[in-house]
Amino acid sequence: MARRRGDVKLMGTSYQRIAALDAAVHMRTFARKPVLFVRGEGMCLYDDDGREYLDFMSGIGVVNLGHSHPAVVDAIAQQAAKLTHVTNLYHVEHRADLAADLVGMFGAEARVFFANSGAEAIEGAIKLARKWATANKGPEARTIVTAWRSFHGRTLAALAATGQPSKQEAFEPLPGGFVHIDMNDIDALDAALDESVCALLLEPVQGEGGVYPCTYEYLQTARRLCDERGILLVFDEVQCGLYRAGHAFAHQAAGIRPDVMTLAKALANGLPAAAIVAVPAVADAFAPGDHGSTFGGGPVVCAAARATLRELAAMDAGARALEIGEHLSRGLAEIAENSSAIVEVRGAGAMVAAELARPVAAAVVDAALSRGLVLNNTSASTLRFLPPLVCTRADIDTLLEQVHTLLDKDVL
Repeated sequence: MARRRGDVKLMGTSYQRIAALDAAVHMRTFARKPVLFVRGEGMCLYDDDGREYLDFMSGIGVVNLGHSHPAVVDAIAQQAAKLTHVTNLYHVEHRADLAADLVGMFGAEARVFFANSGAEAIEGAIKLARKWATANKGPEARTIVTAWRSFHGRTLAALAATGQPSKQEAFEPLPGGFVHIDMNDIDALDAALDESVCALLLEPVQGEGGVYPCTYEYLQTARRLCDERGILLVFDEVQCGLYRAGHAFAHQAAGIRPDVMTLAKALANGLPAAAIVAVPAVADAFAPGDHGSTFGGGPVVCAAARATLRELAAMDAGARALEIGEHLSRGLAEIAENSSAIVEVRGAGAMVAAELARPVAAAVVDAALSRGLVLNNTSASTLRFLPPLVCTRADIDTLLEQVHTLLDKDVL
């Protein structure tokens, strides 16, 4: 006999029960795929029927170490057994050490603030930039310049910073003080950075926009212009950071350093962790009470993040990201050479996109799921690949074979 909870009938397989309950009790902010994942290990996810899937999405660039990495699981379990939460009003284990780890990776003296998500980190960076400008540029310098096609989060200020009008229109009026320019257009950058600007906010590699890297010349010019005009350079490394693009942080490939950097996603390999890293002259603009977080920098997530960073360094994750990204990009380019289905391949390290000739990316994603591959599309014609950095060449070969079949043999 079926059990009932409210108006939801709880019967059938685990997937059927949970999908029915989900549809009844959740807000419809996600179009969930028809699968229930119950376990993960390395590159693989497993559904409630025990079927195996190769994951080329990494929880949107989160599980860089792969699923259920033993070192991270152990760090979480050990700390959870001791202490899960007090508050940021007190010292706890792992928080200061994690901040020191990030400062060391940044490569210069810096201060760190911990939050829970990329959007929160961006909100904090926006507040920090404007607080810094109050003392250093005057009250008229409040504008933050960002790029078209960028994505900085779904909270209101982060959404206002995002350069995608289609994501903004339903939520207007949004906070003001943001100007958008074309990325990699140096003339537009030069013109936009006037006396009203306090900060330039860029993703070194745009992720949600479809994997578009900034050129090194553009990033270097941005650094020079910001220095000349007393403007903060802020990098959103939420998706492209933590070895995803090769270096510890994507901007390091250009040989420059920002004044402020935001991190999240892969920081704790699946637990909600984010950070703002800022040079002292900027970080010191914040005084007690200017910003805060109830859960940010808690002992469990910090223990997980420290274990994540140790394991990423130990496996030479940057080199792995470059290797697997090159193999994937080359394979997609070969498909493009022999087929009209792919018109462009873009990427940086293990962030790769294939631009399709037809608006069938969502159909490819759905068909791939039925074949045991977890893929993602950022638009109707853009496939995005964010494999865990434990991915092997054999895993990529499997992916390429299936993508080629789906695109060129009209399986869709």
